[in-house]
Amino acid sequence: MKLNSLKPPAGSRKKRKRVGRGDGSGHGGTSCKGAKGQNARSGGGVSPGFEGGQMPLARRLPKRGFRNVFRKEIIAINIEKLKGFPAGSVIDEDSLIQAGFVKRKGDGIKILGKGDLDYPLSLKVNMVSRGARSKIEAAGGSIIEVV
Repeated sequence: MKLNSLKPPAGSRKKRKRVGRGDGSGHGGTSCKGAKGQNARSGGGVSPGFEGGQMPLARRLPKRGFRNVFRKEIIAINIEKLKGFPAGSVIDEDSLIQAGFVKRKGDGIKILGKGDLDYPLSLKVNMVSRGARSKIEAAGGSIIEVV
């Protein structure tokens, strides 16, 4: 068997339906749309969610909750993840993205206090929790909050 002799199984590949190309095509005349009616017209058909005049489900159900359009997407990272960086290194948004701890910057990065830190690190991030700040400074590290 050679690659140039491979063929798909019989009946597995169908020809595309070419409508409106004459009666000889088998799809001529009404172009497979039947005779008359809303779906036979150009631009015809109903919008998604239309239920034949019945009140649509999306309008029958009660609306609940609130979505703030001004919300901020803050990405949280715990101190225990920072152990992957060598001692004395400067950690900022770009270094966290390169290391794979953060996929994207979002609206800011916040360091949280879960875990322990034994060696000093210099951080340049948007936000740091109180617990994380005390642990970083106790290890001899420094924090610069970038706005």
